[in-house]
Amino acid sequence: MNIVITTLKILFIAQRIPYPANKGEKIRSFNQAKFLADLGHSIDVIAPIESEQEITDCEQLKQLPNFSCEYVQLPSKPLRLLTGLAKNESLSVANFYSKRLQQKVDSAIENNHYDAILCTSSAVAKYIFNSQVLNLLTKQPKLLLDYMDLDSDKWQQYASKASIPMKWVYQREAKLIAAYERKIQKEFDAGFFIADAEVNLFKQHTNDYIAASNSSPKNTMNNIHTLGNGMNTEEFYPATTPVQNDAPVFIFTGVMDYKPNVDAVVWFVEQCWPTIITTYPNAEFIIAGMNPNAAVMHLKKYNGITITGFVDEILPFYHKADYFVAPFRLARGVQNKVLQAFACGLPVISTPMGAEGIECKNDEHILLADTPAQFLEQIQRLTVDKALSTLLINNALTLINDEYSWQGKLAPLQAIIEQT
Repeated sequence: MNIVITTLKILFIAQRIPYPANKGEKIRSFNQAKFLADLGHSIDVIAPIESEQEITDCEQLKQLPNFSCEYVQLPSKPLRLLTGLAKNESLSVANFYSKRLQQKVDSAIENNHYDAILCTSSAVAKYIFNSQVLNLLTKQPKLLLDYMDLDSDKWQQYASKASIPMKWVYQREAKLIAAYERKIQKEFDAGFFIADAEVNLFKQHTNDYIAASNSSPKNTMNNIHTLGNGMNTEEFYPATTPVQNDAPVFIFTGVMDYKPNVDAVVWFVEQCWPTIITTYPNAEFIIAGMNPNAAVMHLKKYNGITITGFVDEILPFYHKADYFVAPFRLARGVQNKVLQAFACGLPVISTPMGAEGIECKNDEHILLADTPAQFLEQIQRLTVDKALSTLLINNALTLINDEYSWQGKLAPLQAIIEQT
């Protein structure tokens, strides 16, 4: 394999402007783009927008070295989704598609002679499949797609816990997205998932489908790779002075209208919190993150629950807490919030699903729990055994520093994108 050292021109087709890096997929996409820009490559970002704030975000992104950014306002959401239904396509794909943005993408491809195009999520691969100019190019750019998570499995998880009519909606989405994921794998040069578990599950599902349909030989899928999430320890770090709370303070962070996050905190408060608050009457649970929906806001009726909504800086909330809880029951891929808690020096209590894809061990870096009784047991262990808290904190910080730098995690992306 030969690695070039010349500057490459790369198009990022993003499902959202990847700036500021303040939520899951934006953190991942921004750090990928910045990593490549810092190597000297030229990065053109094109994305749909839905708000005036995103125009400002795009303008700020353009100020960074080696970046450009363009956008198109999406049509109304009901129209997008109805169009998707009428065309029998995935609602996730329809939700991010715009004919005007397609024209902008095609114009950029035609005029810029890109060496590579990276789509950030399967939802925007349609801009490649619908391109009127891509196949006319003399030199084809390398096509890369960051699946991030295995979305088809996520929708199937939703369906398993839903009732009619949403069960039907989720099952439809799972089936259509699964077909779309297989199509991408066949037609793109490389695809990435956040964790090995996602790669293995995708390969299993794909080959199960091939075997069931008897449609083609087994697919080796050598173009599917793991591309893990990293952690910026300049933004997330332990408090200079350890917190001294009179009663335990727990925290959960995330976008609070995102179904896995909502499900996690609602389950934790409804199933675990009554016993916790009885055991620790002055305990507090901070739910920190933008867009809390009605189900989350309803949790304020419980004693000790604080819901922040959007905050300018999340770090101070990590620093005022004693413990991080990650009670996920619906999830795929690596949880950035768990890595952030590790980096901030917080002991983490998580379901096995919340720890999935992270190179951590139970009782060494993290404490695992699956039931309300287990969560209470792990909390009691931490409040009684300060040596255990110290052990978890130190081991998790070492893990972050040794294994989760963005430079190390993104090395496979550099190798693939610069390969000749």
